[in-house]
Amino acid sequence: MQARLLAAANWFPVWLIVFCGAALAWPEAFIWFSGSWITWALAFIMLGMGVTLDTGAFKAVLRMPGAVGIGFVAQFTIMPAVGWLVATLMRLPPDLAVGVILVACCPGGTASNVVAFIARANVALSVVMTFCSTVAAVVVTPVLTHLLAGAWMPVDGWGMVGTALQVVVAPVVLGVALHHRLPRLAGPAGRVGPLVSVLLISMICASIIGRNREAIMENAVVLFAAVMLLHGAGFLLGWVAARICRLGPAEAEAVSIEVGMQNSGLAAVMARSHFAANPLTAVPAALSSVVHSLIGSALAVYWRCRKE
Repeated sequence: MQARLLAAANWFPVWLIVFCGAALAWPEAFIWFSGSWITWALAFIMLGMGVTLDTGAFKAVLRMPGAVGIGFVAQFTIMPAVGWLVATLMRLPPDLAVGVILVACCPGGTASNVVAFIARANVALSVVMTFCSTVAAVVVTPVLTHLLAGAWMPVDGWGMVGTALQVVVAPVVLGVALHHRLPRLAGPAGRVGPLVSVLLISMICASIIGRNREAIMENAVVLFAAVMLLHGAGFLLGWVAARICRLGPAEAEAVSIEVGMQNSGLAAVMARSHFAANPLTAVPAALSSVVHSLIGSALAVYWRCRKE
């Protein structure tokens, strides 16, 4: 059963394509999943991440501080810079520009841990980097978004901090507490959590795409190009930065995956909560989830095949 659940979670890009394709064809089947549904879905994903963490994850930080530090710095320098450059050079409309920058300023996504596992990269490093960037994102994401996207439209930095505390930090802390109080939860959560997270992220993206179907069809080319450039550069520059810093191949692959794959669910929640007057700001987050999962999965298969 565990192998089947993991195999199903590994088909993350397929789930996304199916859900988002269905949302384009039958938007009414997905648009109900919005508002508080999206917020609670992301909180549940973060809770699942917390339940699977134990003291070993924190000890791992002490064993490889250099690699974690390189990944952390790359995450919050490469992606925000690339996001700003893409929005500026492509002269994106304000709502799409803010959406791209918001995605770029978010932490690494939990799906990166699954992709790192498929690639046979350093999974422990991937998990620790995701945890560190997720906690730091409470402050770093709002600050970077305010600095880089404020030229396009007003950004409520403090409001974004509050949202991040509610949907990221609180669920993760609760999950860690449950892990220690009820350790038997960790096993089932570790088996079921990845697939549940994949399905919830797919629903979040499908809901956003279904709700903005017409606008997406009108801006499909520029949106796809912007998101492809953002994540393609993230994967490439993350790997280059890690190799320049003399990390091993498995560690460099983990850093590349962590930098290239963003927490698009968090970006979607932030966009829906703080840019409600500009609903298109959430669209890059939905496309981002599809694109970075496809690129990440392709790289994972390539790296795995090279090892085998």
